[in-house]
Amino acid sequence: MSLRRLVLPLLCAVSATSVVAACAGPPSSSSSSATTSSATSFTPVSLDNCGDKVTVSSPPTRLVTLNQGATEVALALGLEGRMVGTAYLDDEISPRYAAAYKTVPVLSKEYPSQETFLAARPDFAYAAYASAFESKAVGTRNELQQKRIGTYLSPFGCADVADKAAPTFESAWKEITQVGSIFDVTKKAESVVADQQGELADVRKQAAGKGLKILWYDSADKTPFVGGGGGGPQLVIDAVGGTNIFANIKGGWGDGSWEKVVSAQPDVIVLADASWDTAAKKKAYLKNDPVLKKLEAVQDNAFVVVPFSESTPGVRLVEGAHSVSDQLAALNLK
Repeated sequence: MSLRRLVLPLLCAVSATSVVAACAGPPSSSSSSATTSSATSFTPVSLDNCGDKVTVSSPPTRLVTLNQGATEVALALGLEGRMVGTAYLDDEISPRYAAAYKTVPVLSKEYPSQETFLAARPDFAYAAYASAFESKAVGTRNELQQKRIGTYLSPFGCADVADKAAPTFESAWKEITQVGSIFDVTKKAESVVADQQGELADVRKQAAGKGLKILWYDSADKTPFVGGGGGGPQLVIDAVGGTNIFANIKGGWGDGSWEKVVSAQPDVIVLADASWDTAAKKKAYLKNDPVLKKLEAVQDNAFVVVPFSESTPGVRLVEGAHSVSDQLAALNLK
């Protein structure tokens, strides 16, 4: 299963009550003009983040991103010129950000050791999952604060369920806006959000999944792990106008049953494609199982493939909705 389941200037002003703080001098001359900002015009940021307080008095200039979701938000905001390291992908980086991603040093396939992380001399770390900020990973948020390294954790990845953001497109846009404020690229963040709002409106208008029963098959085989009624898969299914056959499952994902699948007879099967469980593997299982291969959707190859990173609330969820919409339209099942 996936992740689901350095030194800053001492003169930099940081609030004594902050649990997490970050400050940095002006960007180095190597930073791209599109991502630099004037420290003198920067409005200090203070916000609550997964139960911690993030206080930033000057925009960070040496960012390390941990987990694909965080990496792609940073790239969407044009921060590659300030990224000194990145780590841990679930699948391929979106083509939209692939060129920029190639300019950023990859510190590790998964989480880097603390030594490798610190060797990049970051002044800020941004992660999509709470597991990044553990002692066995790059260090706890408190440990990093002691090293004068600021941190931000995606509100979808908070360790405490009570702190987690609601799984909505609006929550994803709020994260983009908050990160934009930390790095003083608020106008870019507003542009990204506006573009996504327009793209989502088009998907909803097309309603390519209207009248279709959909199985969102995430992983596993004996007991299918499926998209439930309270997360990214449900948001995408709602956006295209379809019906999730496992909408009764609370949360983003959960254990389904093949008996329910056979009974529901889905019109379409969405296959999540991830490094730990590929779409090809799941398709082969469906086509070779003596019962499941008889499903009309399997016999008709009514499959839609979505990268796992486009099924989780975040910067690529609208991209996922658009992809599902286009693939449904191509299947022409109505």
